[in-house]
This record gives sequence, C-alpha cells and structure tokens, in this order.
Amino acid sequence: MVFTNKKIDSIKDKQIRAARYAKAMGHPVRMYVLQLLASQSCCYSGDITEDLPVAKSTLSQHLKELKNAGLIQGEIEAPKIKYCLNKENWEEAKSLFNELFNI
Repeated sequence: MVFTNKKIDSIKDKQIRAARYAKAMGHPVRMYVLQLLASQSCCYSGDITEDLPVAKSTLSQHLKELKNAGLIQGEIEAPKIKYCLNKENWEEAKSLFNELFNI
C-alpha cells in the first residue's frame, strides 16, 4: 500500500494526540481524578485533596498535566478552582484509542 504524505501526516497527528492523552493518564492519581470527574458534573480542587493521600502541591501538578493535555478544564471561583472533564477532548481521546487499537 502506498501512502501519500498527507496520509502519513494524518496518522502521525492522530498518534501525537493519542500519546498526549495517554501521557496525561499515565499516573494512578490522574486516573483517579478522571474517574472522579467522570462520575460527577464538576469538583472543586479542595474536595479532591480530601479524598487523596497526596499533598495539595502534588495534586496541583497532576491537575495541571490533565489540563495541559486538554482532558479537564478548570474555572476559578475564588478561592477555589472548579474542575470538570473536557467532554469534547475526552470523546476525542476515546475515539483515537479505539481507532489506533482497532477496538
């Protein structure tokens, strides 16, 4: 099968996006946060720290990774930050993983 440059770029782009999501999900604390947010509409960062045995600064770094990957979004409601799943990107991540692994 012959691939044109456009097809190769498309495959590469999908792999890059999937890898970005996979990297963000590559820690048990981040998976916990994603599962927690998936089970409710939103959550305040202070509420998450009550459930996890990690320092607030550590949780903050994990939330930053998930946010930078686009899997979650945060909204400042002083003095707290409200986090929610970024449903559009979460759907894209699921679709990419399904496609890449032929699920």
